[in-house]
Amino acid sequence: MSTATSRAYDHVKQAILDRAYPGGALLSEGEIATAVGVSRTPVREALLRLETEGLVRLYPKRGALVLPVSPQEIADVLETRELVETFTAGRATIGPELVGELTRLLEDMRRHADAGDGREFAYADRCFHRSLVAATGNEILTQLYDSLRDRQLRMARLTADDPVRAADAIRDHTEILEAVRSGDRRRIRAAIHRHLQTAGSALRGRS
Repeated sequence: MSTATSRAYDHVKQAILDRAYPGGALLSEGEIATAVGVSRTPVREALLRLETEGLVRLYPKRGALVLPVSPQEIADVLETRELVETFTAGRATIGPELVGELTRLLEDMRRHADAGDGREFAYADRCFHRSLVAATGNEILTQLYDSLRDRQLRMARLTADDPVRAADAIRDHTEILEAVRSGDRRRIRAAIHRHLQTAGSALRGRS
């Protein structure tokens, strides 16, 4: 992918994940080209790639429609997350290193919530869960989880700017961290399950 295409791709993708380009928005190749400072050709190539990733749908001579997060996508992602996260909770290496990492990320979430920074809050939230998955040392499972990254971040931005939802998420993550500290794997799985159920209810209310 050329440098110009990469710039256009990164610009549009980040704007979609941040909801600067919300679901249902119709994007113009010309406007994107002007914003990024490139010609239309790399913009078209970038949009084609984003279409294969399920983020936009191209309409010749009209532009690209940002696809909204659908109820089915929410259900599919949460189901996959629960399978991976509850399984890896039983395999993760639990110790001071993991506890320290989760504690740091939870503090990041609190700080970003206090600052009203939904983007960084969503990123810290996602990193918290990934740390648990990666603690298994299973690279294939971690790569599978990483493949959900963009969908997770985009979904998280649906609710990350809501102070009530942010408070709920911090409460849930505190429970997960306390369960990890206890070393009780059944308790960890139960805390993850409750969190994903709560998150799912909030997301379905915003989709």
